[in-house]
Amino acid sequence: MSKLGVAIVGTGMIGAVHRRAALLAGADVRGVVGSSPGRGKEVAQAWDIPRAYRDIEEALADPQVQVLHVCTPNHLHRAMAQAALEAGKHVICEKPLATTLEDAKALAALAASTGRVATVPFVYRYHPVVREARARIAQGELGPLRLIHGSYLQDWLLDPASNNWRVDPALGGASRVFADIGSHWCDLVEWVSGERFIDVSAAFETVIAERAAATGQSFATPAAGGAMQAVSSEDVAAALFKTANGTLASLTVSQVSAGRRNRLWFEIDGAQASVAFDQEDSERLWIGLPDQREEIFTRGPGAGSAEQRRLSVLPAGHAQGYGNCFEAFVADTYRAILAERPEGLPTFEDGLRSALIVDRVIASARSRAWTPIA
Repeated sequence: MSKLGVAIVGTGMIGAVHRRAALLAGADVRGVVGSSPGRGKEVAQAWDIPRAYRDIEEALADPQVQVLHVCTPNHLHRAMAQAALEAGKHVICEKPLATTLEDAKALAALAASTGRVATVPFVYRYHPVVREARARIAQGELGPLRLIHGSYLQDWLLDPASNNWRVDPALGGASRVFADIGSHWCDLVEWVSGERFIDVSAAFETVIAERAAATGQSFATPAAGGAMQAVSSEDVAAALFKTANGTLASLTVSQVSAGRRNRLWFEIDGAQASVAFDQEDSERLWIGLPDQREEIFTRGPGAGSAEQRRLSVLPAGHAQGYGNCFEAFVADTYRAILAERPEGLPTFEDGLRSALIVDRVIASARSRAWTPIA
């Protein structure tokens, strides 16, 4: 693979994940843009990369940069991705693609018109056993689908002293927990099942009314008696979907479920078999069969579908996880830039689809009514 020149905008946790994936995919990370020139210089030194750009304009003006990774708070995504596409760069933009459906539509249309590769990190698609589940459903092994159900549970906002920019709708968008993690579940389940949601009935709840005043960039952990601020974004959400085939799908999402660090779980039940996946136990796919039988498919390069084997980069028994998924996603994005066609690569069109679902879920939660996804 030829070396691509990459710039990363954003210096937080996810920016570091992008940097590692870019390096492992063989890219040349040319520089970084921080929230300030000082922050950019600090991170460029820590990441051992040659340059801290003054701002995004300077990064986009660098002729050695072909790809921009947008790893900033949500409200900045639309403007930064648009500027990159208009500058002729390829783009990897963190989800959500934008904080409004209209902005997501504009970005997807712009990406299509420029012909640039533009992708969104719905990286849970890259767990090998997820590919196995998708292949089995596509081959008809489950039979007609009867039910889809699952959850995505975290606990990082369980403590009222915890806060960051995602809680503020002005920075994170009108929805927090559903847009942040429910969007991952919806993308994954639609892609794995091959069925699309057409209607939704949803409910949101803010269970922690006040949180410690946010610092803007990181978690707030003030001393006792510190300033508190009202919370308007949801902590938990539930949604019931119906697919075009009439299949019901139920989802529970939370960022206040004690002990659940990052538990994305789904089960897809068919007339002949069921499959279940747990992101916190991602080496195995549970397969339910008639007559009280069940099987466990274990990730590995020696069995299963072609895509499962491709993404199993380590022997069975040597655990893979989220980092490997991210690395595979970035590598596939770069392959697409070099004119290959990797299977399952999530693009701005998928980001637009996610924005549509989130928009309709928000509308349903506000109206307390079934709402079409169209």
